[in-house]
Amino acid sequence: MPQLPELVKALLKSKAYTEAPEHIELTQTQMSFVFLTDEYVYKVKKPVNLGYLDYSTLERRQFYCQREVELNRRLCPEAYLGVVPVSKKGDGIYLGDSGEIIEYAVKMRRLPQEAMMSVMLASDQISPEMLVNVAQKLAAFHGKAETNAAISAFGELETIIQNTDENFTQTEKYIGNTVSQEQHQHIKAYTNDFIQQNASLFDRRVKDGKIRDCHGDLHADHICFTDSICIYDCIEFNDRFRYADVASEVAFLAMDLDHYGRADLSNHFIAAYVAQSRDSEFKDLLNFYKCYRAYVRGKVGSFQLDDPHISQEEKIKVLANARSYFKLAESYI
Repeated sequence: MPQLPELVKALLKSKAYTEAPEHIELTQTQMSFVFLTDEYVYKVKKPVNLGYLDYSTLERRQFYCQREVELNRRLCPEAYLGVVPVSKKGDGIYLGDSGEIIEYAVKMRRLPQEAMMSVMLASDQISPEMLVNVAQKLAAFHGKAETNAAISAFGELETIIQNTDENFTQTEKYIGNTVSQEQHQHIKAYTNDFIQQNASLFDRRVKDGKIRDCHGDLHADHICFTDSICIYDCIEFNDRFRYADVASEVAFLAMDLDHYGRADLSNHFIAAYVAQSRDSEFKDLLNFYKCYRAYVRGKVGSFQLDDPHISQEEKIKVLANARSYFKLAESYI
C-alpha cells in the first residue's frame, strides 16, 4: 500500500471517532478517502485540482462537502447526515471541532452492502420489477428536477461538444494502455458525426425542457435497495456534469446494466422509464449517450492509474475495468 497521509492514518484508528467503532475500512476514489465504520461512512475529499474539479483549498472542500449533502438529500435523504469537521488537538486528529479544524468530512449512515445493485447484479438477485421501481423513482425525480435558462444552456451543442472533446483530449495520454488508437479514433469520429447530423434533435430537447439538474453519476454502485430505493453519490463538484439531458442519465444506468451483461434488464429499465415519463424521443439519443457514458467510465478508470495512493494490485483491476468500458463504448456505434 502506498504511503498514506497523516490524516488518513489517524482516521483509521477508533479513538478518532466519538462512537469508537470496532471496525474501520478505507476505500478510495480519485477524489476522496472513504472511511466505513460499523454504522457510518465518512468521506474526506482529497486536496486535488483535476481541472474538472478543484478541492485544492480547505474552504473549497468544506463548500463541496455541504453541496454534496444538499444535493444527495434529493434522492437519498435518509443516508446523508451532514458535514463533520476534522480537528487537530495536540498530536492527535479527531472528528469534531475540539481543536484546530484541518479538514471536513461528509457523514452518512452506512447502507447495507448486500442491498447494493452492483452486488445484487453479481449474484443474479435483480428482478425486472426492481428496475421498474428505479425507473419510476427516476422519472418522478426528473419531472421535478430544477430547470431554467441557465441549466438548459448545458444541453446546447456548444456544451455537448465541449464535453465530448474533453473526453478525447483527456484520454490521449492513455492511448495504447486503456484505450487503443483505433478505438479512440473510431469513437471520436462517430461522436462528432452524430452531433453534426442531429443538431436539430439536441436543440429540440433544450426547447422541450429535457435539460435538468440530474444526478450525474447514475450507475449500479450508486443504487441501494433499502426500504425506499436510495440513489446516492451524485456529482456535486461540477454543475456541467450534472446539468444534462435526462436521456443521458437514463442511458448511463442502461449502459452499466449492459456492462454487467444484463442487456435484458437494461431494455426493461428503458421501457419502464419511457412508460412512466412518456419521453419516447430520447431513444433516438440512447446509443449516443450510452457510448458517451461508457467512455467517461473508461476515462475515470484511466485517471485512477495516476493516483499515488492506490496500490498496484488495485490498479491491475482498474486497468482491466477501464479497457472493458472503452470496448463497450465502441460497441454502441
